[in-house]
Amino acid sequence: MKTLIVDDDFTSRKLLLKMLSGYGSCEVAVNGKEAVEAYKLALEEKEAYDLICLDIMMPEMDGQQVLKEVREIEHSRGINGLDGVKIIMTTALNDFKNIKKSFREQCEAYLVKPIEKEKLIKNLKDLNLIK
Repeated sequence: MKTLIVDDDFTSRKLLLKMLSGYGSCEVAVNGKEAVEAYKLALEEKEAYDLICLDIMMPEMDGQQVLKEVREIEHSRGINGLDGVKIIMTTALNDFKNIKKSFREQCEAYLVKPIEKEKLIKNLKDLNLIK
């Protein structure tokens, strides 16, 4: 499993890296703009990500915009539905508006910080990313 962890907070990135590194390669982006560039580059190199863990509150470009842009990039390349990257929102925001918006823009899961490893692993299993 190839993962992109997108978060501007060092501690959050480090925790997700620790939780996910045993399941495959992990790369990090510190803001939304960097995340979109990393995603495009991975597609161009034919080494697409299987999973993106995406914070919402970030500088440059927030996670909601990143989610929307990733889905637009996929659509423009003919990548649709279950063939797209799995995106789990990993955020401190626990309000209905952000949760609804995230699912409307086609994230697969929404986890509220602090991220619990058991919940993260359950989501990975539910998404068939790990066994």
